[in-house]
Amino acid sequence: MAAKESLCTATSRRSRNKSILNLIVLNCLLPTAYCLLLSSCAVDERRNVPAGAQATVERVTEDIAAGRDEKVYQEAAPEWRAQVSSEESARTLARVRERLGRVESRALTKGTEQQSASAPLSGHALELFYSTRFERGSATERFTLLERGGEWLLAGYTVTSDVLK
Repeated sequence: MAAKESLCTATSRRSRNKSILNLIVLNCLLPTAYCLLLSSCAVDERRNVPAGAQATVERVTEDIAAGRDEKVYQEAAPEWRAQVSSEESARTLARVRERLGRVESRALTKGTEQQSASAPLSGHALELFYSTRFERGSATERFTLLERGGEWLLAGYTVTSDVLK
């Protein structure tokens, strides 16, 4: 009977070790592989964002910081102006400026490009997501840009931050 018990114990031990190994693979190696896959698919800010689009993001950022909300609105794509009034746009941009302050640093976290965007957008579109550090807190910024006549125009701007709640 003792031989049977030790055989069962050895089998049980092997089964337990196999279960532990499976847990390690599932909980450690797969998430690591997933993260590596995601990082390899991200748009690189310096290499893959068209220079004109990056210039638009920087210009809009400077205009918002300087309080040139009407300029941002007038230079935006018609799609932006069709969705919000000049007053709504100014209120939103002023709130971002007052609550968060100036941009201190920004890192692109995700970028998507469409050659034929669907309604309400149309044509060549970029959607850029940034992890941004402002003077008074962190946020996620989302810029939607449309290419019109070789120029990139702002078609949407969203800021998500606990500071804005």
